[in-house]
Amino acid sequence: MALQEEFKTQGDYLFKNRSKLPLLILIVALGVYGYMEYSETETEREDFFIEAEYVYLLVSLFGLFLRIITVGFTPKNTSGRNTADGQLAAKLNTTGMYSLVRHPLYLGNFFMWLGLGLMTESFWFIISFILIYFMYYERIMFAEESFLRKKFGDKYLQWAVNTPAIIPSFKTCVKPAYFFSWRKVLKKEKNGFTAVFLLFWLFEVIGESIENHEFSFEFNFWSIAAFASLIIYLILKYIKKKTNWFEEAYR
Repeated sequence: MALQEEFKTQGDYLFKNRSKLPLLILIVALGVYGYMEYSETETEREDFFIEAEYVYLLVSLFGLFLRIITVGFTPKNTSGRNTADGQLAAKLNTTGMYSLVRHPLYLGNFFMWLGLGLMTESFWFIISFILIYFMYYERIMFAEESFLRKKFGDKYLQWAVNTPAIIPSFKTCVKPAYFFSWRKVLKKEKNGFTAVFLLFWLFEVIGESIENHEFSFEFNFWSIAAFASLIIYLILKYIKKKTNWFEEAYR
């Protein structure tokens, strides 16, 4: 099999199983974090870590923000919409975030997971995460672009020539073609929003439990944020199931 076809085959497979890598990264990150908490004294970490974890949260929220401003401006069934069965694109996205970078959702995912990776404060884990993330998504992006190139032809090639793959360029910025839809954002991004706060809270619980040598639960910012995000998720889930409030024409 030629390298080009092999990359596409690997990318299609990784795309359909793309939920497995984040879970593996999370398990490893929790293990590294637990080890770092266990091996380092409280004095070594208290001067820096308590304030830094809020910075790490902001990194993850920045990634969520990138996803929000991408998803909020996209119409239904476009190049940003993919399913478990494969690629789906009735129209090519070339405006808004897609005029700055070809894969804004994956860029957002990167920062969301980077924030959690930073929680470990392990230099080697963070470097390994960055390398593995881009090696993994490189295959997925290759498969997606092969699909889009075949479907949209010259239109895709012209857009791709002027738009970088993963590092944004503001030289080609084009105003979004559609209005911003908060309903679509709430429908599509509620999982990511809730996951960010729940996972940061999980790190906090593990860290406190290791430090206290027993399971530890504190009523603090992290527990309140996790609980509030979970309530919001359940409310939105109920609204989606019981009503058609999220449904918008062409969105």
